[in-house]
Amino acid sequence: MATASGEKPLSALKDKIPSKVYDLLERRGFTVLRPSQVKSIDAGLFEDKNLLVCTPTASGKTLVGELGALNAILHDRGKAVYIVPLRALASEKYRQFKKDYPNLKIGMSTGDLDEAQTNLGHNDVIIVTSEKFDSLLRHRVDWVKRVKSVIVDEIHLLNDPKRGPTLEIVLTLIRTILPQAQVIGLSATIGNRRDLAAWLNAELVEDSWRPVKLEKGVYHDGRIEFL
Repeated sequence: MATASGEKPLSALKDKIPSKVYDLLERRGFTVLRPSQVKSIDAGLFEDKNLLVCTPTASGKTLVGELGALNAILHDRGKAVYIVPLRALASEKYRQFKKDYPNLKIGMSTGDLDEAQTNLGHNDVIIVTSEKFDSLLRHRVDWVKRVKSVIVDEIHLLNDPKRGPTLEIVLTLIRTILPQAQVIGLSATIGNRRDLAAWLNAELVEDSWRPVKLEKGVYHDGRIEFL
């Protein structure tokens, strides 16, 4: 049964979540899943469908990406690639994955774009920038063939004049070189979300739930008039 906020008990979704992934969520202490996570599962997260998740900040998008990665590793026996736009974000995500999933092998690469780094293939999750993954795809490193899930954080940066073209090339290469890989795009701010979902051949997951209600108002002369 869903809660008033749209959250749903984890136990109510047990039949929809692969057993190894479900057990890991239980060990991490999850008892409920947020609306974006429930909708992603219903949209085919564990059926290897491409997803474009467009929900507010702190609504649970990151866990959707992590669930896709876990499914690729524990259920599909493959690897997951997590693409972030900045090196600082890659380092942050690397530390978080190491903390939350100590039994998985986590790798990170944001360095020399001309280096193939075949040693990355020993990892379950590989965290990279779009520029680095572009280089790895072009080097045709052997382990890339085993990638089952590609999570793209901040996918709205496709519109960024600096990083957008490389990310677009990466997504195009993924669809050509890795047609079997599931693509999960995450963003809180996409204007043309339906067009992007169609281009990715992805299910669009939308929701307005956020942990803290967003209030709008006008500040004037020391007072806030809420709308």
